[in-house]
Amino acid sequence: MELDLLIDNARIRTGLGERPAGTRIGIWRGRIVGIDEQLDGFAAARRVDAGGAFVMAGFNDVHAHSVWFGQTLGEIDLSNAKTAGDVYDAIRAGVDSSLAPDAWVVASSYDPLGLTGERPDRDELDRASGGRPLLIKHSSGHAYTVNGIALRLVGIPDQPDHQPEGGVIAVDESGRATGVLDENAMRIVQDVVLPDPTSEIVDALGRATAQYAREGLTSVTDAGIGGGWIGHSPREFTAYQVALERGLLATRMQPMVVADVLHELNGHSSEAGVFGLDAGIRSGLGDARLQLGPMKMFLDGSLLGATAAMTEPYCTHRHSSGYFQDDVEAMRRRAHEAAAGGWALALHAIGDRAVDLALDIIEEAQELGSQPPHMPNRIEHGGVVRPDQVARIAALDVSLVPQPLFIAKYGDGMGANLGPDRTLHSYPAASLLKAGANLPGSSDRPVAPGAPLPIIQAFVERKTQTGALYGADERISVEQALTAYTVGSARATGWAGEKGTLAPGMLADLVALSDDPRDVPVDAIGDIDVVATWVGGASTHGELPDA
Repeated sequence: MELDLLIDNARIRTGLGERPAGTRIGIWRGRIVGIDEQLDGFAAARRVDAGGAFVMAGFNDVHAHSVWFGQTLGEIDLSNAKTAGDVYDAIRAGVDSSLAPDAWVVASSYDPLGLTGERPDRDELDRASGGRPLLIKHSSGHAYTVNGIALRLVGIPDQPDHQPEGGVIAVDESGRATGVLDENAMRIVQDVVLPDPTSEIVDALGRATAQYAREGLTSVTDAGIGGGWIGHSPREFTAYQVALERGLLATRMQPMVVADVLHELNGHSSEAGVFGLDAGIRSGLGDARLQLGPMKMFLDGSLLGATAAMTEPYCTHRHSSGYFQDDVEAMRRRAHEAAAGGWALALHAIGDRAVDLALDIIEEAQELGSQPPHMPNRIEHGGVVRPDQVARIAALDVSLVPQPLFIAKYGDGMGANLGPDRTLHSYPAASLLKAGANLPGSSDRPVAPGAPLPIIQAFVERKTQTGALYGADERISVEQALTAYTVGSARATGWAGEKGTLAPGMLADLVALSDDPRDVPVDAIGDIDVVATWVGGASTHGELPDA
């Protein structure tokens, strides 16, 4: 047999205890054949010299928003705005003069917690956009800011007389709408601006996954498509299929379907009622390149906006402990019937009150025999997870999916909202491993930057923007962080035994780095260069010279 590719002169991390390292790795038909002496006697169609690069299993981000991220690459960037004036200037500079007078202006990556002074004024935003409707997407993903023109266009009056269920139309002291729309209030705008054209979604996926490949990512799970306030089109999965067919998907993809698009499915009179998609489509449909993941349901909001459901009030909002996105019993029933229809559950729960509900729902679904055998149930985020909840997570074999870079990006603001006691249990890592629970790697991009190496650094450091430690006891080692972003992520997505380690029979998803993250100073991990990336043995980024 002739190998398709042999990578030589590498510092290989296999991720396996019995054979932790090597210098050569062989690939045939998209899978790993062997390491070092296991390759003796094999010829190879191509041999490349890694030049001493550090080679390991490709990174796997189990919670990102690829279409949203891909779109931000073509929208007005507000990530560097520090004042309301900066916002106005960026919008004025970013408006295309050829844009039709009634066309929407869209800006992204807006972090209101990062601003000093007053928040942007809706009337000033009218002027900055040149009289066009303006949509500003908050980096949290849980709020929009729009100008007065947009408010009128979507039918929100100057003096709103009611609030949407699970959302807030913000008003000032006089009762006038400010333009800030929290949580489900965003749907009012989405009913006007969505759905996005399939061609635009395909292009966004191409831009996003090309960037993923440059960062060493080989697999990504998209945390919500098809509907709700996180989706872009009822035809969104079609766009993934088209992108795959056109060779635009540079990473393996596992999109979740949001709960909003599931509906009652009739079956035989002997069968219980279920929620699902027509024809009984459920989690697991597809293959290693493109597969339907769990059903995504939002139980609560965000820490950044103090809308996550907590058992105790926020320190900065003494009269608020957040809220659920919908009626609790309605969400419970919908989740159970989705599980009965064969859907794994991915429950967005940031506050500890929401984590309680998520664990109850999952435990009840398991007791009803609804746990899909091929894909684990998950809790997304875990902004505050009490020790008793960590024990339940481990006992139920649930994958909690935290985002450690939130600490580096938003830690000071989150800590102020939570106070010192709850910060100790925010976005846990070490306590999950100690309890025997699974720990994956994720970013929630574009809520925060998504390159894996800075996130691995954040796993280890847990430092805020000002350098303060954030839940110091939850720090983990570099080795544990690398394992989270490979083995842990494979397990969380139902691909344990196929991804995450470099061993014979495993998918040939690899990344070559300029340095071993375990050998450099911790504060330098995020600066390591990604030399090359392979998915199924095919290069998606970088080139190594022939040996």
